[in-house]
Formats: sequence, structure tokens, C-alpha cells
Amino acid sequence: MPRNKKGKRGSSKQGSLRQEVLQLQLSARAPLPLKGGRNGVKGESGASDDDLASDILSHYSSASETASILEEGTGVESVDEQTAQEEMEDKLKQCIDNLMDKSAKTRIAALESLRQAFSSRVLYEFLVERRLTISDCLERSLKKGGGEEQAAAATVFALLCVQLGGGDEGEEGFKMLRPILSAILIDGGANISARQRCARALGMCCYVSSAEDGEDLIKSMSHLEGVFMSSYPNREGTLPIPKPGYPGLYSAALQAWALLVTICPASRLSVLLDIHLPKLQACLESSDVNYRIAVGETIALLVELGRDVDGDFEVEDSEGLCECLKGLATDGNKHRAKNDRRKQRSIFREVLHYIESDDFMEEKIKFGVEGVYIDGWMRRRIYDAFKEILESGVRHHLQFNPLLRDIFGLGPPLILDSGVKSSKISRFEKHLFNSAAFKARTKLRNKVRDKRADVM
Repeated sequence: MPRNKKGKRGSSKQGSLRQEVLQLQLSARAPLPLKGGRNGVKGESGASDDDLASDILSHYSSASETASILEEGTGVESVDEQTAQEEMEDKLKQCIDNLMDKSAKTRIAALESLRQAFSSRVLYEFLVERRLTISDCLERSLKKGGGEEQAAAATVFALLCVQLGGGDEGEEGFKMLRPILSAILIDGGANISARQRCARALGMCCYVSSAEDGEDLIKSMSHLEGVFMSSYPNREGTLPIPKPGYPGLYSAALQAWALLVTICPASRLSVLLDIHLPKLQACLESSDVNYRIAVGETIALLVELGRDVDGDFEVEDSEGLCECLKGLATDGNKHRAKNDRRKQRSIFREVLHYIESDDFMEEKIKFGVEGVYIDGWMRRRIYDAFKEILESGVRHHLQFNPLLRDIFGLGPPLILDSGVKSSKISRFEKHLFNSAAFKARTKLRNKVRDKRADVM
């Protein structure tokens, strides 16, 4: 996937007094080796992978601090940035080597280091040359590793797909690992945490990497359905009692499936609505608060998609659904945790308001000088899916990752100088721009949906 190169910082005049002072200050420093983290552990190959992760992140922060201090730009600035970049890449190479270590503890630590690095920065240029090596190592961890290692490898693979974007590189890796992720997901004897992470990874990687492959999409959705449909009521209409840990698995599978529903062909949507809406309504009575919330958000998403396809779309037994939603939006049962009650009431008030009035409570996500408006359930599901994978790094990726910027209609990454930063456009203008960009992208994806319809 082509990437835009970062622009150079504006440089000051060669004869400035401030520049000379900075050069003297920097040249007076002794060339001490960089040390990682607060514990002072050296960044050598013999260090533990937890320390490697700390080193990697500290190099990121030191590079950004150097850039902010030397705003006027000197020759030292580019040297410092290049040195930090090279040392960071050396740490990442060491982590990749450790993925092939005989010790499971070392491999798991290396996976955690890569998870932190991949979520913190955009590393396309570094990873595109090593994607096959990393994919082979992740395949080995998924096939032969224990539950903890499988869970970590699934998350790192999802991050790798986000890093590589929706091009041939990401699709190649997804075709290699999709069968393995699916096998772990549907294996009732596998580690429950590994199954949960595989569900999220399968949804994210399929969303990112299977641009025009309807076969991969339908297989992935089928495997995810096979998991969360176990929570549906039986023939007598009663909900099964879930095993410990299974509500979290059901939630992960349902949310990953809902993400893939957003890229389904319109012809397929009507079938999915008929099958799942009535069953999901029954699952609102689940004993697990997080699963109830996942079900409520998925119902709202399906209704939104149904209304987009057919302006006259109506929910079957809408009165019964609204009554159930009202009960959850005003739930005051004392046997539930206070935070759970508050979270549940907040979410179901939004769901009920949308079902009754077709009105969504808009939210703005700020990052840098930009922002994204979450103005619908489809947009929220997409943003939440990336947030679950990227965690605190989601704003950095919104700012610099071409994949996320394309998905949310933000255009190429911005390169701003001080003059541009000071000239802000109004909130209303930003909202119009974001809405128009997202609608244009939705139309483009609908063309891809039509291609998939022939396959599905």
C-alpha cells in the first residue's frame, strides 16, 4: 500500500544566534549510549522482552521530544531522529527473532513487545519487508503455542493487518492465517481467551484485508455466527445457561460479526435481518451485562442498516422491543453493580432513542488538530473495533495511518506548520467535511458490495 512520506520541518536561517547556541549545547554532550526505561536496563540482545518493549516505547517518546525541542531545525535534529529510528528498528528485529525462541515465556514476551510497538506507531515501511517472516512466526505460535501464546499471536496478527492496510500484503497474510484463526475459534476445547482474541482478529483482518473476496467474508461470518448463536434461546424459548467465560466469547464473536455486516452486500442484509433480529431481541434478557450491551448495540446497527437499504423498514414486534429496551434503560436492580447499571442505562437509552425516533446522539473524537464525528451505529461499530485492537494508540493511527484515514474519510495525513495550526475551521465545517467524505466512501464500498453479491 503506497504511503505518503513525512514532510521536512521548516529550518531557520543558518546564521541565527539561537541555532549556534543549540549546536554548542548539543556538541558539549558526551555521546553516551541510550538506555531503556526507568530501570536503566541496557538495550542489548540479552535483555528481557519486557525491557525491549520499554526501550522501543522510550525511543518513540525521545524522538518526539527531540523534534519538539529543536523546532527551528538543525543538522543534529535529523541525526537524532535517524539514530532513534535505527535503534527502535534494532529492538523490533530482536523481538522478531525472539518469536522463534524455544522458550514459550520468551515468545510471549516478544509478542507483547510487538503488540505495544504496533499499536503505538505506524511502521509500514519496516513491516512490509518482514511480513512473511512475522506471519510464519505467528502461524507457528497459533498452531503449537499454549492458550496465552495463541491469544497474543492473534492480537499481533490483527495489528499487523492494520499496519499493512488493505493492499495485497495484508490480504496475503489473511489468506494464510484465516483457517487457523477459524479453527481455534470454533474449537470447544481451546483456551477461552484464545478463542475470544481469535474472534476479534478474524473480524478485523477480514474487514481490512478481504476487499473483494466474498468467499472469505462469508466463511468468516459463518464461523462467528456459529459461536454467538449458541447463546440464542432454544425451541422452548429459554436462554441456555452459559459456561464461565462464554459471555465474553459471545460478545467478541457478535461484535466481530457486526463489523463484517457493515460490508455485506445489500441483498444479504435482508436475510441476516430476518434470521437474527428476533433471536437477538430474546438475548436482551441475558444475565451478563456486557453481552446485553453488545446485543443492544448490534440490534441498533442492524436496524440502521435495514433503514439504509429500505426506507420503509420496520422492526418486527417493535412495541415489544421498545418495552424491553425501556426496562433496560431504567433498570435499578440493586443486585447489579452500580457501574454496570449506569453503563447499561446509558447505552440502552441511546438504542431506544434511535429505534423510536431514528436519531443518533453524535460524538466527536479529537486527535491533533483534527476530529472524527461518530454520527451513526455503523460508524461507531467500526471505530470501536479499531479502538479494541489499537487501544490507546487509536488516535495516533487516526492521525497517521492511511488505512484508518481512508476508512473515516480523512484524506492523506496532514503535515501542518505553525501557520496552519493557528487557522482553525469551524466545528460545523468539519462536520460537513467528515459527513461528505464518509458518504462518498460508503458509495465506493457499495460498489464492492455489489461484486460480493455475486459470490454470496
